[in-house]
Amino acid sequence: MPPTFDAARALQLAARTFEIEARALLGLAARQGEAFAQAVRAMLECRGRVVVMGMGKSGHVGRKIAATLASTGTPAMFVHPAEASHGDLGMVIAGDVVLAISNSGESDELAAILPALRRIGVTFVAMTGRAESTLARHADLVLSSAVEEEACPLNLAPTASTTAQMALGDALAVALLDARGFGEADFARSHPGGSLGRKLLMHVRDLMRSGDAVPRVAPQASFHELLREMTGKGLGFSAVAGAQGEPLGIFTDGDLRRLIERGADLRALVAADVMHPGPRLVRADALAVDAADLMEQHRITSVLVVDEQGRLVGALNSNDLMRAKVI
Repeated sequence: MPPTFDAARALQLAARTFEIEARALLGLAARQGEAFAQAVRAMLECRGRVVVMGMGKSGHVGRKIAATLASTGTPAMFVHPAEASHGDLGMVIAGDVVLAISNSGESDELAAILPALRRIGVTFVAMTGRAESTLARHADLVLSSAVEEEACPLNLAPTASTTAQMALGDALAVALLDARGFGEADFARSHPGGSLGRKLLMHVRDLMRSGDAVPRVAPQASFHELLREMTGKGLGFSAVAGAQGEPLGIFTDGDLRRLIERGADLRALVAADVMHPGPRLVRADALAVDAADLMEQHRITSVLVVDEQGRLVGALNSNDLMRAKVI
């Protein structure tokens, strides 16, 4: 530990940082007006993409803003201003909306490409802390991200200003997703690898066992055939299905244990004698999360899967759901 470290001083500075940045965020609302609404409209009606640009810390913020916009329904990408001068400007096309971020509004790299952006024919939105800056003067719309002071004790390092930029970008994304009617299902489609994506996009048919992997016997199958089917398919149960494929019942390894405990003459039994009639069923086109809810509600570990005509087409157990991280 450095000999000059002062724990009380560190906590004091932390509290001061939170206070300054909270003040900066609260001040943003009063600085937004018609330009914010027009920026949202321009991005909403954009036939191309929202191209976010920024240098240094503003560039890091810009990357996050572009990612947030893209994941909430607004096609967006980040283009580094310095690389834009060396070919990456070809990523920008007429009809795009460029969101340029600079606290000072005097970034040389952004200023250098302003004429080229004008020639391309984009809507130019500046997010800056200085309304009279070069960036602001060349913009179609100006979003103020001004803060009274940085949280840095030297009032130099971008701290409160980058927090304000981040929050302003989030405000744009939230206003846009609301205007688009962007809902949970849309969010899931752009996040298929996330837990919400799995819950809203994965269907029973994607996870179920099908074909020969589904244990099934006819009602008049001998108990020996029933047991062989149940153990051979490794699911711990067997369906009992009629001639048209309709599920009539189910027999599980728990049922087997109870029969043995009662001392039943297993050789004299057929599948129809030992099955549970009216098994729990789920449609193949149902969401996997609905199958999980059904299992939890009835305290079972397996369900039979049927098609639109009610014919047995698959089987699903809790292990299948756990492997897919649905539960």
